[in-house]
Amino acid sequence: MPALRNIAIIAHVDHGKTTLVDGLLKQAGTFRENEAAMSQELIMDSNDQERERGITILAKTTAVTYKDTRITIIDTPGHADFGGEVERTLGMAEGVVLVVDAQEGPMPQTKFVLRKALGLGLKVILVINKIDKKASRIPEVLSKTHDLFLDLATDMDQLEFPVIYAIGREGKAWAELPADPTEEATLEPLFEAILKYIPAPSIAEGSLQMMVSNLEADAYQGKLVVGRISRGSIKSGQTISLMGEDGTVQAKVERVYVTQGLKRTEVESASSGEVVILSGVKAAKIGDTIAENGAAAEALPRIKVEEPTLSMQFGANTSPLAGREGKYVTSRQILDRITRELETNVSMKFSHGEQGEYILAGRGELHLAVFIETLRREGYELEVGKPQVVTREIDGHEHEPLEELIVTVPQDYVGAVTGEIGRRRGLLLQQSELSDGSSELLFNITTRGLIGLRSTMLTLSRGTATMNSTFMRWEPKGLPIPKIRNGALIASEGGKTTTHGLENAQARGILFVHPGTEVYEGMIVGLNGRDDDLEVNVCREKKLTNVRSNAEISDGFTPATILSLEQSLDFLEDDELLEVTPISLRLRKMILNLNERQKTKRRG
Repeated sequence: MPALRNIAIIAHVDHGKTTLVDGLLKQAGTFRENEAAMSQELIMDSNDQERERGITILAKTTAVTYKDTRITIIDTPGHADFGGEVERTLGMAEGVVLVVDAQEGPMPQTKFVLRKALGLGLKVILVINKIDKKASRIPEVLSKTHDLFLDLATDMDQLEFPVIYAIGREGKAWAELPADPTEEATLEPLFEAILKYIPAPSIAEGSLQMMVSNLEADAYQGKLVVGRISRGSIKSGQTISLMGEDGTVQAKVERVYVTQGLKRTEVESASSGEVVILSGVKAAKIGDTIAENGAAAEALPRIKVEEPTLSMQFGANTSPLAGREGKYVTSRQILDRITRELETNVSMKFSHGEQGEYILAGRGELHLAVFIETLRREGYELEVGKPQVVTREIDGHEHEPLEELIVTVPQDYVGAVTGEIGRRRGLLLQQSELSDGSSELLFNITTRGLIGLRSTMLTLSRGTATMNSTFMRWEPKGLPIPKIRNGALIASEGGKTTTHGLENAQARGILFVHPGTEVYEGMIVGLNGRDDDLEVNVCREKKLTNVRSNAEISDGFTPATILSLEQSLDFLEDDELLEVTPISLRLRKMILNLNERQKTKRRG
């Protein structure tokens, strides 16, 4: 058996974690010099949405060989909404590389991932990354990170850890802070630190035990199981016991693989401490135990993942335009797809609502939005409701999630930002001035107050504000938050929008549709300038008393504001839905007819 090290790379979003993994892969000789991957960036972010959004969504495993040691590397997401991916994969590692930005320092997700790593007793190597930034503040960042370890360490030994200084995108690292970051360097100091400070996995003799930590799909072999062997060994063709929540079943392991670079390499057998991929165990679910077949089989403790904080209603599309643009349009097809998602997305929970509707709960708006976008790209057509905060009863009282929010914004917009968050019942705890002239604001705010905040913040700060949050604890439910959004402009009748109809509606607010767009009664076509909803006829034709050119008709017409998926979700109120198809996003009222809406409002 080769010498082994199993490490996870953890960080806050955009601190350079995946770029650092790229460098480790390239400098370990994983690829030939003429291979395309040598000039590629974000090699591990293979998912389309990951590349488009610039974030890691799914934890992935790779391996490199350095000085005859196979180093298995687990690249984990940095965004708080995908913390479940981190929680279920850390159990495969003996140590972590914690990446911290040399300018931003420890952020909310840094605290979350470090708490999980220290709680599992994992050894930590700290990498201060992006040290070449003009606004870097390395001594302060190092001091803040030490303070974070003091807050989170579970024993004194965890307060001692090696520090590596790096420029990940250039593949450079140093054991001591360099006087000149432009000098030639490689990632060798990080490789050496991994061999020196991360312990090799312990070799546990006895009958087979392995936790199912991840599932992958293969076009030819179907479901693949990923996990680290805790005890014993496993070989291809072996019959095992699969121990799940619903009991124990027998299964046969068809093939055993280990990872080398981006490829899977088939092996006859693997032993304790190795991270392996198994085919043939089709009934496996994340958290199940694969054990020696027989009466003496023992299950490992199941993975505990923190509960979701936000939920949304899902259902088949019921608009007048339903079924025109999607391949999968029925409730049964949507339910089947949700069921498949729950097998791998362990931080997502499913339930039925009071009217039988599907309720899907996740870690945050982005977590749910990524799944909705995935459904769109796969050809599904559906409708979703406003994100709702998940509450729980503790000691007879209703509690809601409280989050820590960090906002970085130029000085000119500090007043607008603090005012908006104050309206949402957020509490400012600390304000720090950064070396680039911006301010870092620390708030406590409920998840309820965060809904729709990101879009508002970007508007208030002209796109310059950044915000990051992470769950802290459950708090007794607070006061209601005042309505923040203005009313909607609602199509009073169906048809195709005309320039004349839109020009009249434009005087009342901001439009979301172009001329020639097909609309239906009850569809939201814009944002009113006032608090109340307003019916507008955007399909009205101009009476032809004279003839004018198209250029004349369009004079003074402002182009429509097209909302993204996340902006559309932020826009929703309790009585509204978002219609999602592979081609279109349409906002609408739950009850399309005005008279019916008014009757319901009077009864309510």
